[in-house]
Amino acid sequence: MEWTQHVEAILFDMDGTLIDTDDQAVARLARRLRPLLGARAPRMARWLLMRAETPGNALMTLLDALGLDEPLMDFTDRLRRRRGLAPAHEFHLVPGVAEMLAQVNGRYRLAIVTTRSRYHIDRFLEQFPAVAPFFEVTCGLQDTYRLKPHPAPVRKAAQRLGLPPSKCVMVGDTRVDILSARRAGAYGVGVLCGFGEQWELERAGAQAVLHSTAELGRLLGIDD
Repeated sequence: MEWTQHVEAILFDMDGTLIDTDDQAVARLARRLRPLLGARAPRMARWLLMRAETPGNALMTLLDALGLDEPLMDFTDRLRRRRGLAPAHEFHLVPGVAEMLAQVNGRYRLAIVTTRSRYHIDRFLEQFPAVAPFFEVTCGLQDTYRLKPHPAPVRKAAQRLGLPPSKCVMVGDTRVDILSARRAGAYGVGVLCGFGEQWELERAGAQAVLHSTAELGRLLGIDD
């Protein structure tokens, strides 16, 4: 793909992109919806939880502005679990992601752009020391006044890398990630290992949609 020739940095979302998304919340909600929706319940449950991401991000922004994000870490972990996202002590890398990161490291500059707090970013880096040094920049809850789908997080990460957003690609599993990238002037790649569906990632403006983040090296033309 021609656009990949312009990319110098890769910005990764965390949940559903680098780390596995906890589907327990989807299963619980689907059980409640099944009497009304039958076989459609799991799909609707996933759609509802994903649609909660934008208002959930707004709440995280408010807690941060009030200085309550760290004192209420247990609460925000419970909120994330209700949205299907694992708390810090239950992180698991998406299969193949460690190998992919090693593959692209050195060829591209790498960063994390997430709505997670600094606490969660630090726990992630501590839990996976083999890949932690690959990430030159991280941008989370405390780093911008606005969270995805606003372009501010992507712009902040690009600024810290000393690059224009047009030299970056944001990789994420939801339309929120893609919208943030496209509004910032960056490229967007969607992945289907989290909450997102292919049609909505494409509608949000994704240049490509992959089955898993682990396939990113192939998309970028890296063979080894």
